[in-house]
Amino acid sequence: MKVQEILSAIKQRKYKPLYLLHGEESHYIDVICDAIESTVLNDAQKGFDQTILYGKDVDFSTIISAAKRYPMMSDYQVIIIKEAQGLKWKGEEGVEMLAKYVENLTPTTILLFAYKHGKFDKRTKLYKAIEKAGIVFESEKLYDNKVAPWIVDEIQSQGRKIHPQAAALMAEYLGTDLSKVANEVQKLILNVSKEREISVQDIEQNIGISKDFNVFELNNALGKRDALKAIQIVDYFAANPKSNPVVLVMGTLYGYFSKVLKYHYLPDKSTAAKELGVNPYFVKDYEYAARNFNKLKLFHVMTILKDYDLKFKGLDAGPNTSVGDLLREMIFKILN
Repeated sequence: MKVQEILSAIKQRKYKPLYLLHGEESHYIDVICDAIESTVLNDAQKGFDQTILYGKDVDFSTIISAAKRYPMMSDYQVIIIKEAQGLKWKGEEGVEMLAKYVENLTPTTILLFAYKHGKFDKRTKLYKAIEKAGIVFESEKLYDNKVAPWIVDEIQSQGRKIHPQAAALMAEYLGTDLSKVANEVQKLILNVSKEREISVQDIEQNIGISKDFNVFELNNALGKRDALKAIQIVDYFAANPKSNPVVLVMGTLYGYFSKVLKYHYLPDKSTAAKELGVNPYFVKDYEYAARNFNKLKLFHVMTILKDYDLKFKGLDAGPNTSVGDLLREMIFKILN
Protein backbone atom coordinates (compact mmCIF):
# COMPACT_ATOMS: atom_id res chain seq x y z
CA MET A 1 0.00 0.00 0.00
CA LYS A 2 1.03 3.59 -0.54
CA VAL A 3 1.65 5.82 2.44
CA GLN A 4 -1.32 8.09 1.72
CA GLU A 5 -3.66 5.09 1.55
CA ILE A 6 -2.43 3.87 4.93
CA LEU A 7 -2.73 7.33 6.50
CA SER A 8 -6.20 7.79 5.04
CA ALA A 9 -7.37 4.47 6.50
CA ILE A 10 -5.93 5.39 9.92
CA LYS A 11 -7.68 8.75 9.80
CA GLN A 12 -10.94 6.92 9.08
CA ARG A 13 -10.18 4.62 12.05
CA LYS A 14 -9.90 1.59 9.79
CA TYR A 15 -7.08 -0.25 11.50
CA LYS A 16 -5.27 -3.50 10.86
CA PRO A 17 -4.12 -5.76 13.72
CA LEU A 18 -0.56 -5.89 12.36
CA TYR A 19 1.77 -3.44 10.60
CA LEU A 20 5.30 -4.02 9.35
CA LEU A 21 6.98 -0.80 8.24
CA HIS A 22 10.45 -1.26 6.81
CA GLY A 23 12.92 0.37 4.44
CA GLU A 24 15.89 2.66 4.11
CA GLU A 25 13.93 5.93 4.40
CA SER A 26 12.81 6.44 8.01
CA HIS A 27 10.58 9.48 7.40
CA TYR A 28 7.42 7.69 6.30
CA ILE A 29 7.91 5.00 8.94
CA ASP A 30 7.86 7.76 11.55
CA VAL A 31 4.85 9.43 9.92
CA ILE A 32 2.75 6.23 10.04
CA CYS A 33 3.92 5.45 13.59
CA ASP A 34 2.93 8.95 14.70
CA ALA A 35 -0.46 8.58 13.02
CA ILE A 36 -1.20 5.35 14.91
CA GLU A 37 0.15 6.76 18.16
CA SER A 38 -1.89 9.96 17.96
CA THR A 39 -5.14 8.63 16.43
CA VAL A 40 -6.17 5.31 17.99
CA LEU A 41 -6.24 6.29 21.67
CA ASN A 42 -6.81 9.52 23.53
CA ASP A 43 -4.41 10.69 26.24
CA ALA A 44 -6.38 9.09 29.08
CA GLN A 45 -6.53 5.71 27.32
CA LYS A 46 -2.83 5.67 26.43
CA GLY A 47 -1.80 5.16 30.04
CA PHE A 48 -3.62 1.82 30.09
CA ASP A 49 -3.66 0.57 26.50
CA GLN A 50 -0.58 1.90 24.70
CA THR A 51 2.86 0.28 24.95
CA ILE A 52 6.02 1.60 23.29
CA LEU A 53 8.94 -0.85 23.16
CA TYR A 54 12.37 -0.78 21.50
CA GLY A 55 13.80 -3.68 19.52
CA LYS A 56 17.17 -3.82 21.27
CA ASP A 57 15.55 -3.87 24.71
CA VAL A 58 12.82 -6.49 24.21
CA ASP A 59 12.32 -10.05 22.96
CA PHE A 60 9.52 -11.71 20.99
CA SER A 61 8.17 -13.53 24.04
CA THR A 62 7.47 -10.20 25.77
CA ILE A 63 5.92 -8.75 22.62
CA ILE A 64 3.60 -11.71 22.03
CA SER A 65 2.52 -11.83 25.67
CA ALA A 66 1.62 -8.16 25.50
CA ALA A 67 -0.17 -8.57 22.15
CA LYS A 68 -2.41 -11.32 23.50
CA ARG A 69 -3.77 -9.10 26.28
CA TYR A 70 -7.08 -7.31 25.87
CA PRO A 71 -7.57 -3.54 26.21
CA MET A 72 -8.69 -2.13 29.55
CA MET A 73 -10.13 1.30 28.74
CA SER A 74 -10.80 1.33 24.99
CA ASP A 75 -11.66 -0.78 21.97
CA TYR A 76 -7.99 -1.34 21.10
CA GLN A 77 -4.60 -1.66 22.68
CA VAL A 78 -1.64 -0.31 20.71
CA ILE A 79 1.82 -1.86 20.81
CA ILE A 80 4.56 -0.11 18.84
CA ILE A 81 8.00 -1.68 18.47
CA LYS A 82 10.37 1.13 17.52
CA GLU A 83 13.81 0.35 16.07
CA ALA A 84 12.46 -3.15 15.38
CA GLN A 85 15.58 -4.00 13.37
CA GLY A 86 17.23 -4.45 16.78
CA LEU A 87 15.19 -7.62 17.44
CA LYS A 88 16.81 -11.01 16.84
CA TRP A 89 15.03 -11.95 13.63
CA LYS A 90 17.19 -14.89 12.57
CA GLY A 91 17.44 -18.37 14.10
CA GLU A 92 15.44 -17.51 17.19
CA GLU A 93 12.61 -19.40 18.80
CA GLY A 94 10.88 -16.07 19.26
CA VAL A 95 10.42 -15.68 15.52
CA GLU A 96 8.40 -18.90 15.52
CA MET A 97 6.29 -17.47 18.34
CA LEU A 98 5.57 -14.39 16.22
CA ALA A 99 4.73 -16.56 13.20
CA LYS A 100 2.17 -18.48 15.27
CA TYR A 101 0.71 -15.22 16.58
CA VAL A 102 0.36 -13.93 13.02
CA GLU A 103 -1.79 -16.98 12.25
CA ASN A 104 -4.16 -16.09 15.09
CA LEU A 105 -4.06 -12.33 15.65
CA THR A 106 -5.80 -10.70 18.60
CA PRO A 107 -8.38 -8.47 16.85
CA THR A 108 -8.34 -5.82 19.59
CA THR A 109 -4.55 -5.39 19.40
CA ILE A 110 -2.77 -3.11 16.93
CA LEU A 111 0.82 -4.36 16.75
CA LEU A 112 3.27 -2.26 14.74
CA PHE A 113 6.90 -3.02 13.91
CA ALA A 114 9.00 -0.03 12.81
CA TYR A 115 11.97 -1.69 11.08
CA LYS A 116 14.31 1.13 10.01
CA HIS A 117 17.49 1.61 7.98
CA GLY A 118 17.09 -1.52 5.90
CA LYS A 119 14.69 -3.87 4.17
CA PHE A 120 12.99 -6.79 5.86
CA ASP A 121 13.83 -10.10 4.18
CA LYS A 122 10.93 -10.64 1.76
CA ARG A 123 11.95 -14.24 1.09
CA THR A 124 10.94 -15.45 4.55
CA LYS A 125 7.70 -17.23 5.41
CA LEU A 126 7.20 -14.71 8.20
CA TYR A 127 7.22 -11.79 5.78
CA LYS A 128 4.68 -13.48 3.54
CA ALA A 129 2.48 -14.31 6.53
CA ILE A 130 2.58 -10.71 7.81
CA GLU A 131 1.82 -9.41 4.31
CA LYS A 132 -1.23 -11.66 4.15
CA ALA A 133 -2.53 -10.92 7.66
CA GLY A 134 -1.79 -7.20 8.00
CA ILE A 135 -0.13 -4.30 6.22
CA VAL A 136 3.43 -4.23 4.96
CA PHE A 137 4.89 -0.91 3.84
CA GLU A 138 8.35 -0.43 2.37
CA SER A 139 9.69 3.10 2.72
CA GLU A 140 12.11 3.55 -0.16
CA LYS A 141 14.96 6.03 -0.27
CA LEU A 142 14.45 8.89 -2.71
CA TYR A 143 16.95 9.43 -5.48
CA ASP A 144 18.66 12.85 -5.54
CA ASN A 145 16.67 14.05 -8.55
CA LYS A 146 13.37 13.23 -6.83
CA VAL A 147 13.90 15.40 -3.73
CA ALA A 148 13.00 18.75 -5.33
CA PRO A 149 9.72 17.40 -6.80
CA TRP A 150 8.98 15.86 -3.38
CA ILE A 151 9.44 19.28 -1.75
CA VAL A 152 7.09 20.86 -4.29
CA ASP A 153 4.45 18.16 -3.76
CA GLU A 154 4.74 18.31 0.03
CA ILE A 155 4.27 22.08 0.06
CA GLN A 156 1.41 21.91 -2.44
CA SER A 157 -0.32 19.27 -0.27
CA GLN A 158 -0.53 21.96 2.40
CA GLY A 159 -2.08 24.47 0.05
CA ARG A 160 1.13 26.42 -0.55
CA LYS A 161 3.50 27.09 -3.46
CA ILE A 162 7.28 27.22 -3.77
CA HIS A 163 9.39 28.59 -6.59
CA PRO A 164 11.19 25.79 -8.51
CA GLN A 165 14.58 27.40 -7.88
CA ALA A 166 13.89 27.51 -4.14
CA ALA A 167 12.92 23.82 -4.12
CA ALA A 168 16.03 22.92 -6.13
CA LEU A 169 18.25 24.87 -3.75
CA MET A 170 16.76 23.06 -0.74
CA ALA A 171 17.22 19.70 -2.43
CA GLU A 172 20.87 20.37 -3.28
CA TYR A 173 21.78 21.34 0.27
CA LEU A 174 19.56 19.12 2.40
CA GLY A 175 20.11 15.86 0.50
CA THR A 176 17.85 12.81 0.59
CA ASP A 177 17.12 12.58 4.33
CA LEU A 178 13.36 13.22 4.15
CA SER A 179 13.00 13.69 7.91
CA LYS A 180 15.44 16.59 7.72
CA VAL A 181 13.81 17.97 4.57
CA ALA A 182 10.31 17.67 6.06
CA ASN A 183 11.39 19.62 9.15
CA GLU A 184 12.70 22.45 6.99
CA VAL A 185 9.52 22.41 4.89
CA GLN A 186 7.44 22.85 8.05
CA LYS A 187 9.69 25.70 9.13
CA LEU A 188 8.95 27.46 5.84
CA ILE A 189 5.22 26.78 6.10
CA LEU A 190 5.14 28.36 9.56
CA ASN A 191 7.35 31.37 8.84
CA VAL A 192 6.39 32.43 5.31
CA SER A 193 3.12 34.26 4.68
CA LYS A 194 0.51 31.96 3.19
CA GLU A 195 -0.49 34.69 0.73
CA ARG A 196 2.64 34.29 -1.38
CA GLU A 197 4.94 31.76 -3.02
CA ILE A 198 7.97 30.58 -1.04
CA SER A 199 11.05 32.15 -2.65
CA VAL A 200 14.82 31.71 -2.70
CA GLN A 201 15.05 34.65 -0.29
CA ASP A 202 12.85 32.72 2.15
CA ILE A 203 15.26 29.78 1.95
CA GLU A 204 18.13 32.07 2.92
CA GLN A 205 16.25 33.68 5.80
CA ASN A 206 14.72 30.53 7.29
CA ILE A 207 17.15 27.72 6.45
CA GLY A 208 20.41 29.62 6.30
CA ILE A 209 21.43 28.82 2.72
CA SER A 210 22.87 31.85 0.96
CA LYS A 211 20.79 32.80 -2.08
CA ASP A 212 23.84 34.26 -3.86
CA PHE A 213 26.66 31.94 -2.80
CA ASN A 214 25.59 28.32 -3.14
CA VAL A 215 26.28 25.33 -5.38
CA PHE A 216 23.21 26.13 -7.45
CA GLU A 217 24.57 29.60 -8.28
CA LEU A 218 28.01 28.11 -8.92
CA ASN A 219 26.47 25.85 -11.56
CA ASN A 220 24.80 28.87 -13.17
CA ALA A 221 28.00 30.92 -13.13
CA LEU A 222 29.99 28.12 -14.73
CA GLY A 223 27.27 27.43 -17.31
CA LYS A 224 27.41 31.10 -18.31
CA ARG A 225 31.24 31.10 -18.11
CA ASP A 226 31.02 33.95 -15.61
CA ALA A 227 34.50 33.61 -14.12
CA LEU A 228 34.19 36.52 -11.68
CA LYS A 229 30.99 35.22 -10.13
CA ALA A 230 32.33 31.64 -9.97
CA ILE A 231 35.48 32.76 -8.13
CA GLN A 232 33.42 34.90 -5.71
CA ILE A 233 31.32 31.84 -4.89
CA VAL A 234 34.27 29.49 -4.31
CA ASP A 235 35.92 32.19 -2.14
CA TYR A 236 32.76 32.17 -0.05
CA PHE A 237 32.86 28.36 0.11
CA ALA A 238 36.48 28.45 1.27
CA ALA A 239 35.57 30.92 4.03
CA ASN A 240 32.51 28.88 5.09
CA PRO A 241 33.57 25.22 4.74
CA LYS A 242 31.04 23.82 7.23
CA SER A 243 28.12 25.31 5.30
CA ASN A 244 29.57 24.29 1.95
CA PRO A 245 31.37 20.94 2.32
CA VAL A 246 33.56 20.12 -0.64
CA VAL A 247 31.94 16.69 -1.05
CA LEU A 248 28.60 18.45 -1.69
CA VAL A 249 30.20 20.89 -4.12
CA MET A 250 31.92 18.13 -6.11
CA GLY A 251 28.84 15.92 -6.23
CA THR A 252 26.70 18.79 -7.46
CA LEU A 253 29.19 19.87 -10.12
CA TYR A 254 29.50 16.31 -11.41
CA GLY A 255 25.71 15.98 -11.59
CA TYR A 256 25.34 19.32 -13.33
CA PHE A 257 27.94 18.75 -16.04
CA SER A 258 26.69 15.19 -16.56
CA LYS A 259 23.27 16.64 -17.39
CA VAL A 260 24.78 19.24 -19.73
CA LEU A 261 26.60 16.44 -21.56
CA LYS A 262 23.44 14.36 -21.70
CA TYR A 263 21.58 17.37 -23.16
CA HIS A 264 23.98 17.35 -26.11
CA TYR A 265 23.01 13.77 -26.93
CA LEU A 266 19.23 14.16 -26.65
CA PRO A 267 17.69 13.44 -30.08
CA ASP A 268 14.56 15.37 -29.10
CA LYS A 269 15.34 18.45 -27.02
CA SER A 270 11.64 18.98 -26.28
CA THR A 271 11.84 16.06 -23.83
CA ALA A 272 14.83 17.53 -21.98
CA ALA A 273 13.03 18.12 -18.67
CA LYS A 274 11.93 14.49 -18.45
CA GLU A 275 15.20 13.02 -19.72
CA LEU A 276 17.36 15.14 -17.43
CA GLY A 277 15.05 14.74 -14.44
CA VAL A 278 14.71 18.49 -13.86
CA ASN A 279 11.90 21.00 -13.60
CA PRO A 280 11.06 22.50 -17.04
CA TYR A 281 11.94 25.88 -15.53
CA PHE A 282 15.64 24.91 -15.60
CA VAL A 283 15.90 23.48 -19.12
CA LYS A 284 16.96 26.85 -20.53
CA ASP A 285 19.97 26.85 -18.18
CA TYR A 286 21.18 23.50 -19.54
CA GLU A 287 20.57 24.66 -23.10
CA TYR A 288 22.65 27.79 -22.46
CA ALA A 289 25.45 25.79 -20.80
CA ALA A 290 25.49 23.34 -23.72
CA ARG A 291 26.17 26.26 -26.07
CA ASN A 292 29.11 27.31 -23.89
CA PHE A 293 30.53 23.81 -23.41
CA ASN A 294 30.80 21.51 -26.42
CA LYS A 295 31.01 17.74 -26.06
CA LEU A 296 34.81 17.63 -26.19
CA LYS A 297 35.14 20.31 -23.50
CA LEU A 298 32.60 18.54 -21.30
CA PHE A 299 34.58 15.30 -21.43
CA HIS A 300 37.60 17.34 -20.38
CA VAL A 301 35.58 18.90 -17.52
CA MET A 302 34.58 15.46 -16.26
CA THR A 303 38.27 14.47 -16.19
CA ILE A 304 39.10 17.66 -14.26
CA LEU A 305 36.40 16.90 -11.69
CA LYS A 306 37.70 13.35 -11.28
CA ASP A 307 41.29 14.56 -10.81
CA TYR A 308 40.33 17.20 -8.24
CA ASP A 309 38.08 14.82 -6.36
CA LEU A 310 41.21 12.75 -5.71
CA LYS A 311 43.14 15.88 -4.70
CA PHE A 312 40.45 16.85 -2.18
CA LYS A 313 40.84 13.36 -0.74
CA GLY A 314 44.55 13.98 -0.24
CA LEU A 315 46.00 12.34 -3.34
CA ASP A 316 48.44 14.25 -5.58
CA ALA A 317 47.82 17.52 -3.75
CA GLY A 318 50.62 19.66 -2.33
CA PRO A 319 51.13 19.44 1.44
CA ASN A 320 50.29 23.10 2.00
CA THR A 321 47.54 23.43 -0.58
CA SER A 322 44.23 24.59 0.92
CA VAL A 323 40.74 23.56 -0.14
CA GLY A 324 40.16 27.11 -1.33
CA ASP A 325 43.26 27.02 -3.52
CA LEU A 326 42.21 23.72 -5.06
CA LEU A 327 38.68 25.01 -5.73
CA ARG A 328 40.00 28.16 -7.46
CA GLU A 329 42.45 26.09 -9.51
CA MET A 330 39.74 23.65 -10.54
CA ILE A 331 37.32 26.41 -11.55
CA PHE A 332 40.03 28.08 -13.63
CA LYS A 333 40.67 24.83 -15.53
CA ILE A 334 36.95 24.23 -16.10
CA LEU A 335 36.52 27.70 -17.59
CA ASN A 336 39.67 27.64 -19.73
